[in-house]
Amino acid sequence: MIKLKIESFEGIILSETNYSESSKILNVLTKEYGLIGIMSKGCRNVKSKLRGVSRKLIYGKFHVYYKENGLSTLIGVDLINSFSKIVMDLEKISYASFMIDLVLQVVRQNNDSNIFDLLLAALDKLEEGFSPISLTNILELKLLDFLGVTPCIDSCSNCGSNKAIVTLSADAGGYICRNCYHNEGLVSEKTIKMIRMFYYVDIKNITKLEVSSEVSKEINQFLDQYYDRYTGLYIKSKDFIKKINQLNAV
Repeated sequence: MIKLKIESFEGIILSETNYSESSKILNVLTKEYGLIGIMSKGCRNVKSKLRGVSRKLIYGKFHVYYKENGLSTLIGVDLINSFSKIVMDLEKISYASFMIDLVLQVVRQNNDSNIFDLLLAALDKLEEGFSPISLTNILELKLLDFLGVTPCIDSCSNCGSNKAIVTLSADAGGYICRNCYHNEGLVSEKTIKMIRMFYYVDIKNITKLEVSSEVSKEINQFLDQYYDRYTGLYIKSKDFIKKINQLNAV
């Protein structure tokens, strides 16, 4: 008989799947082990001590019988943050769901430990009340590094010049300078500056995040087009966000 060792580590639940009549399989993102599968036995029972800590967006210290190449088994969770303000707000939970769905896709391609820190920082700031769309765009932009398709936002994507940048184009791969500009759509000067700030900002250190609706719309549109063109990822929860934005615009 193989004796499983008990391990403890911080993690964020990215997804949950019902298993049998009373259990769940959890996909948990950790810094130490990356993405791991954990069986939460009996957690759907009303009296189970695991019931409240076996859902998406739970951040805590997980204690498990660890199995390296298979499903670990959950013993208990010391709750660190349930992100209660996010869960109670339709807009926030919609963006948070997209964030974790996107991270789940990215870590399956690149299990870099820094992704855990990025997601946790973004969720912390969302819980604090910062702009959902701006935080999502910052995370989207930073995650492109781990997919190996970082846009060119330090210089012109065509000639390499860092002078006279006039627009931003997903088709071109980033910035376009005046000399290389043909008929690409123009974006505002603030958008050109803001997307670069989004890329380099440390999410944990954000104390102010004020972005106009015009700039936010242009950055979001660029990232949607960029992801479609270069990543091949489709995140279903993004469709729900678009519906919410359409309703808010009415």
